[in-house]
Amino acid sequence: MTLFLLVLLAALVFEYINGFHDAANAIATVVSTKVMTPRQALAMAAFFNLIGALWGTAVASTIGKGLVDAHAVTMMTVLCALLGAIIWNLFTWWLGLPSSSSHALVGGLCGAALSTSGGNWSVLHWTTADANGKISGLWPKVVLPMFTSPLVGFIIGALLMYTLYALLKRTRPRVVNAIFGKLQIASASWMGFSHGSNDAQKTMGIIALALFTGTQSGVFNDLPSWLAFLHTPAFKVDRWVMITCAIVMAAGTAAGGWRIIRTMGHKMVKLQPVHGFAAETTAAVIIQTATHYGIPLSTTHVISTSIMGVGATKRFSAVKWGVVSRILWAWVLTIPITALLGWASHQVIGLAFGP
Repeated sequence: MTLFLLVLLAALVFEYINGFHDAANAIATVVSTKVMTPRQALAMAAFFNLIGALWGTAVASTIGKGLVDAHAVTMMTVLCALLGAIIWNLFTWWLGLPSSSSHALVGGLCGAALSTSGGNWSVLHWTTADANGKISGLWPKVVLPMFTSPLVGFIIGALLMYTLYALLKRTRPRVVNAIFGKLQIASASWMGFSHGSNDAQKTMGIIALALFTGTQSGVFNDLPSWLAFLHTPAFKVDRWVMITCAIVMAAGTAAGGWRIIRTMGHKMVKLQPVHGFAAETTAAVIIQTATHYGIPLSTTHVISTSIMGVGATKRFSAVKWGVVSRILWAWVLTIPITALLGWASHQVIGLAFGP
């Protein structure tokens, strides 16, 4: 039971860090365009993150049972997966790099699962299909979207911006700014909702996996009756897990992550309200689509490349590609480094406390 409490604590710490690490996803553009003050934007993002986090469990199911063999996972596996993701998130936050919390968690889980199984790669689900023919696994749910979603974000962001240019070419800039200053509040709210609906579910899936693992291993056998709700003989995401994760992510978002907000809102490209609206709308559409299909998408990748696509329509040199290259390196390294951290954590902690 003590180990489960440590897992729960680590999961909530990760969720809180995810909130302030990825706060920039929802508010960077609306702050950089001065449509809202930072305090207003954070309050709005926290509220819509909270609402979005309570919207479904498809992504949570993918994380909890679609990527690794749940029967080969121990409570220590889950703890070490979270430790690997937390370490990487804090490191990239310190550098001000908008890396993916989603991929950090996936990498940590894969590395810890490999260590638990003694290096048996079959515990990783690359491509699987359930009885209804629904496809899941690392390739369709993580690897393929990791490459396609940033590209789609860039292209759709640019196309939407070109369309807006064509529609607004006879409109005075002052009128455009006034109109899209209001519209950007709506698009930023939608982006906050989308971020919550996808990202909060990842921690829900991890906690649900820990509950299932604890039930299978007998950890919860001797609990008093008032804790009977912890017994989870079949994988599911309980309501209390959803509510807890939603509140913690909202609190983390409200705390803000100014290092990353500065990178996304100011250092990549200078934006006006119309650009912010286009980037946020593009990202929100892609993220909502991914959430519907249970894909643990990197919201960071999508909003970042949407901003790049929108910014490139001004002129290609408007995007500061030196900053972008640092961000891309963080994206490429996230899964392998967090997998290594998850594996190493399990090796070290497992030696001290057992599997």
